Amino acid sequence: MRAIERFPDGIIAIDTGYVKPRLAASHLIVRDGRAAFVDTGTTRSLPKLLAGLEENNIPLEYVDYVFITHVHLDHAGGAGALMQQLPDATLVAHPRAAPHLAIPTQLVEATNRVYGEKTFRKLYGEIIPVPESRIRVVQDGERLLLGGSPLDFLHTPGHAMHHYCIHDREANVMFTGDTFGVSYREFDTAKGPFIFPATTPTHFDPEQAHASIERLLALNTDAAYLTHYSRVENLSELAEDLHGDLVAFVEIAKRCAGREDRVDEMKRMMFAYLCARLDEHGFPDDGRREEWLEMDVDLNAKGLAAWLDRQG
Repeated sequence: MRAIERFPDGIIAIDTGYVKPRLAASHLIVRDGRAAFVDTGTTRSLPKLLAGLEENNIPLEYVDYVFITHVHLDHAGGAGALMQQLPDATLVAHPRAAPHLAIPTQLVEATNRVYGEKTFRKLYGEIIPVPESRIRVVQDGERLLLGGSPLDFLHTPGHAMHHYCIHDREANVMFTGDTFGVSYREFDTAKGPFIFPATTPTHFDPEQAHASIERLLALNTDAAYLTHYSRVENLSELAEDLHGDLVAFVEIAKRCAGREDRVDEMKRMMFAYLCARLDEHGFPDDGRREEWLEMDVDLNAKGLAAWLDRQG
């Protein structure tokens, strides 16, 4: 998969360069000459996003929207830097996300707590605020037009309370951020894509996650575009995997609830669980498993711990 790839439905995937190749994507929707980004990567992703426009002959002033599925910084950290380059674009955000894009102080502090200051600087760089006058809040069920084509917005809590997904009716696809899980192309085999949920801090909720997956599945789309990583099909089968994993992850969390080392034990059990699934998927038992799962397992365990704390 190239760093910039155009799919048959006209969607363009741009590798944001977050951590390593093919880990996180921004997507460009182009309709009748007008364009919109879905998620931006980090501030360090800006040259790659601008290259995506240039390679596809899209002038900066033809970008009407920047859609932020949620404000986790691997999705939204570059929003302010990108908006500075797009004179006519409006940033579209969930009502709970918009304040954090205008004043990102709390978001930066929360991410610093998860990653540590040194890693934060390396991964994200400077987080630039977006002027409130350039932010539009989108409600659940609201529709926007891009070049005359309808895009429907659905609030999808579970991964985060401030998350929305987008139904592109013309292409019959959806853009799911992290709501429909994580599916790295590295794990593709003859059996197809491998998928698992993202239960990262701090607002993961399993009941809402199950419900949001079902709501997305009911759209009956041909494909989903995930931030991690890009296009997947056979959505009914993947949804079954996600539901099964959510049940398994919650069970792991409950089994570890009383332990002082609960996060470490959850990480160990989750990695073993996902490796067993990779065995069934026909993916070889080599160093790539740890390479690609280590960060997600760590964040997922911390998100499950935060969920346990809210249960009291």
